[in-house]
Amino acid sequence: MNQKTRFKILGMIVATVIMASIIGYSNHAYASDQSVLRIGYFPNLTHAPAVIGIGNGDFQKSLGDITIEPHVFNAGPDEVEALFANQIDVAYVGPGPTINGYVKSDGDLRVISGVTSGGASFVVRNDAEIQSTADFVGKTFSSPQLGNTQDIALRTYLLNNGYQTSDNGGSVKVLPATNSDIVSLMLKKSIDGAWVPEPWVTVLLHQANGKILVDERDLWQNGKFVTTNIVVRAEFLKDHPDLIKKLLEANVDEINWINNNPDQARQAFNDALNKLTGKTIPDDQLKEAFSRFDLTYDPIASSLFQEADNTYKVGFLDSKPDLSGIYDLTLLNQVLDEKGLAEVSANPSGNVGKSTSSSTSSQASAYSIPIWVKNNARWWSEGSVSDGDFVSGVQYLIQQNILKVPSTQQGNSSSQQIPTWVKNNAGWWGNGQISDGDFVKGIQYLISSGIIKV
Repeated sequence: MNQKTRFKILGMIVATVIMASIIGYSNHAYASDQSVLRIGYFPNLTHAPAVIGIGNGDFQKSLGDITIEPHVFNAGPDEVEALFANQIDVAYVGPGPTINGYVKSDGDLRVISGVTSGGASFVVRNDAEIQSTADFVGKTFSSPQLGNTQDIALRTYLLNNGYQTSDNGGSVKVLPATNSDIVSLMLKKSIDGAWVPEPWVTVLLHQANGKILVDERDLWQNGKFVTTNIVVRAEFLKDHPDLIKKLLEANVDEINWINNNPDQARQAFNDALNKLTGKTIPDDQLKEAFSRFDLTYDPIASSLFQEADNTYKVGFLDSKPDLSGIYDLTLLNQVLDEKGLAEVSANPSGNVGKSTSSSTSSQASAYSIPIWVKNNARWWSEGSVSDGDFVSGVQYLIQQNILKVPSTQQGNSSSQQIPTWVKNNAGWWGNGQISDGDFVKGIQYLISSGIIKV
């Protein structure tokens, strides 16, 4: 049974759970009343606001008479299944399971806030003789769970570098395991590496003879990509907006406190981790782990849309999903406005508000793009046009002054690999989802990196 078949079976299970829960809602909706809020999260640093806020009582103080009932999970697919089985009300979870849950539930899920950007890496054993992607043949790698965010990241990276997994007839084996089991498997040399979130990246480095082969931040535009969001069922959000707003207030306050008090935050995380797992992390290692991610309530929507493309690309979805209704940031932006903080956006381009374009007339005059280029950009993003043909075509248009872009310093990098975000931007622009200016930023990147010569 290949990984796509197994994932479809998991999807069918989730769908069945969803239908069963819907049938039961007329008699028992969510927790028995509004006096309890059941929150799902992981004992990971990428879920630090929940780990710390629930652990030290900050969340409980913010919610007042509402009793918090915590539920701890290892990975996202199980957590999303619990959400639709009416076992939890709210989930801190990664984009992979979020996308799958949204698709399998026919849109009955909402992202209501961001939590974390970054904090995931591909760690390999120092003695596994892996120096580059050329050394992957015959190797075995792990991820926390089939179909979770890091699993999709690993499979996407393998596919982008020309590798199929063994269950699809390829030369690389992917063995999903819990994070704690991954440490044991690395120590036993049963696996050669793993794509994991923090603090497990740091644990593998210090306890399992690991080294970072890929810091996932290096694969994303400006190093920003969503690792954790807060999600809720659409019906629960509709029925309990005041309750959700209190949670969002608590989450924003916790993020700001952690960012402004890093030393105290590390101690608070260790205290909470000890309660949850009976273990702690040495402070120097915890400080190192904190350096590899950012806590932010911005959901970084562009990266979730790219994650959806990756999920389809590796075979976990039968078609590219329509995620047009997945975000509802209304309550979050109310909270941010009341606190005097900048609002966040669900637009792929990252701009707040209904319009995706904020360019002034002077900025717009700095570039000019023939409308027919959009078709070429869309075809390129879909794989109908090769990287080489697209680059040479754009290069010719710029040289002939047909396509005008702002003055950009020419780079001389020897690498000709185009980041995935540039291609995704081209597809979104071709479909009218982002502005001309956002598309031009990708072209400028290709010029500055030496891929396009002008």
